[in-house]
Amino acid sequence: MTTAYQPPIAQLRKVRFVELRTSALSDSADFYSGAWGLDVVEQEEGSSWLRGTGSEHHILQLTDAPKNGLGRICFAVGTPAEVDEAARRLEARNIPIVFGPGPADNAGAGYSVSFLDPEGRLIELLADFWAVPERYTSDAIPKNIAHVVLNTADIDKSVDFYRDVLGMRVSDWSEHQMAFMRCNTDHHSIAFNQAEWASVNHVAYEMPTVNDFMRGIGRLKQTGVTPLWGPGRHGPGDNTFSYFGDPAGLVCEYTSEIAQIDEDQWLCKVWRRTPELSDTWGTAGPPSKDVRSHMAGVPDEGSFHLLPADKAS
Repeated sequence: MTTAYQPPIAQLRKVRFVELRTSALSDSADFYSGAWGLDVVEQEEGSSWLRGTGSEHHILQLTDAPKNGLGRICFAVGTPAEVDEAARRLEARNIPIVFGPGPADNAGAGYSVSFLDPEGRLIELLADFWAVPERYTSDAIPKNIAHVVLNTADIDKSVDFYRDVLGMRVSDWSEHQMAFMRCNTDHHSIAFNQAEWASVNHVAYEMPTVNDFMRGIGRLKQTGVTPLWGPGRHGPGDNTFSYFGDPAGLVCEYTSEIAQIDEDQWLCKVWRRTPELSDTWGTAGPPSKDVRSHMAGVPDEGSFHLLPADKAS
């Protein structure tokens, strides 16, 4: 029997912000608001919200937790009506809703609906988020979230969900180890890495230019923070990279100049996993065991505890 086609629940525009659960909240907030270059916009006991130079109210939320993990990934959608329609389509797919649809209960307000992906990651679709004026500065400061890379125990199941339910497209594969997925013209906003467990691999922050990218690395080095890996330039996505560890051990990346996709001409390809393709500049070489250990993170049980009691099983 053929299953009836169900359209994606919404048209995603971009990643608005990422919430990270951190085991070192105070030190991490100091790091991201200091050497990393973000500004604290709100703070309360147990949480900090930080912005870049773009128009988003915040791009990073840090939440105190016993161990590191993903709090949520928030995607932008166009209107509250799209949020309501997404909720109807979630119900039609029997995907339980955790919060909403309705006024968002977070810094920056807005109107949202939240649900879980197959590995328990909390996904929020948010419209009418508070906008703030872009901050123009001569300093080398991140603008927005560029992408989030997630470790997954089942890459095919994860890709299917983000493609079929969220409407994302696969831009490229790195063999059958990584899948790069887009929701706009950027080569990827989300990528999945096949691993032993689900966890955050890293969060990447967009620097306005390659010059800002290098100046930002220089600022970090001057404060005693050296790269775990980089600087270099990836094959898939063609973006620059330099990875660092924050005080809790979570991996953060400066990046710039990601490839732009022409939907009418782009052909998905499978890249070989070789040192010269992981770093086409040849400046960083392959990632070390220490880098891979940082990126593996710790097993994240997800947010299944947030499901309504009658849906938790």
